[in-house]
Formats: sequence, structure tokens, C-alpha cells
Amino acid sequence: MPQNPRDRAPGKERDKSSGSLATYTAGLGFALLLTAGSFFVGKTGLFWPPGLPVGLAVLAIAQMGVHLVFFLHIGTGADNHNNVLALAFGVLIVTLVVGGSLWIMMHLNANMMPAAAAMEMRN
Repeated sequence: MPQNPRDRAPGKERDKSSGSLATYTAGLGFALLLTAGSFFVGKTGLFWPPGLPVGLAVLAIAQMGVHLVFFLHIGTGADNHNNVLALAFGVLIVTLVVGGSLWIMMHLNANMMPAAAAMEMRN
């Protein structure tokens, strides 16, 4: 049975195109541009103040995308299937933890005992 040239064991060296100097330089350029953009947006008054957190969140997500694609080489290729699944599972877990924490904090006052009742219990 002929062996597929793309088949390789985990840990085997990848082809040289996945980590070239040009790829890392482009990733560094994009990362620096997004970082400078977030500082610019945060320090100047050019952005609508109520929309500032959303703008910074968009720049942060773009920064994560640059790191995933240019430095961690996570793409949609056939050999990256497990990496994409692991990334999706990690995003799911982080979303559940952050969302659950926010939900608990938003509903904390409704579930707390009134201060007067707590003081009566102490006596």
C-alpha cells in the first residue's frame, strides 16, 4: 500500500513553509500594528467613548487570530484537524467559565439575604 506523503507521526518535522522567516515577520508586523492601534484607540478621543470597550475587544480578538495563524500555525488544513478541535474546546471552556462567572455576579444581589435579616440572625 503506497504511503501518503502528507502522513507523518506527531512530532515529526513539518515542511519548511509552515515556519518561515517571512511568516513570522508578517505576524510580528500585524501584532505590532494591532497593539499600536489599541493604544491609539485607548489614548485618543477619536473613538466614541461608549463603544471603546467593543473596539478594544475587536482588536484583542484580531490579535489572538494573528497569533493563532502566524505563530501557532493553526489553520484549516487536513493535518490541523486536532489542533482546531482542541482550540474550539478551549474556547468553549473559557466561554462557559467567563459567562458563568458573569451570570453569578449579575444575579448575586437577588440571591443574597437582606442586611436586616442577617443582623437579626447574629443576635
